[in-house]
Amino acid sequence: MVDGHCMKCKEKREMKGAKQVKMANGRDAVKGICSDCGTKMFKIGKME
Repeated sequence: MVDGHCMKCKEKREMKGAKQVKMANGRDAVKGICSDCGTKMFKIGKME
């Protein structure tokens, strides 16, 4: 799983359903959902 910072929990959490996406400027990013509270998460960089 991919870790990211949840803005609602204010902690580092795992992302559920993480997907690799491309931003409009061409950079790689990862979108997912917080495994604890269900808030949308976004992380710039490739999936690990």
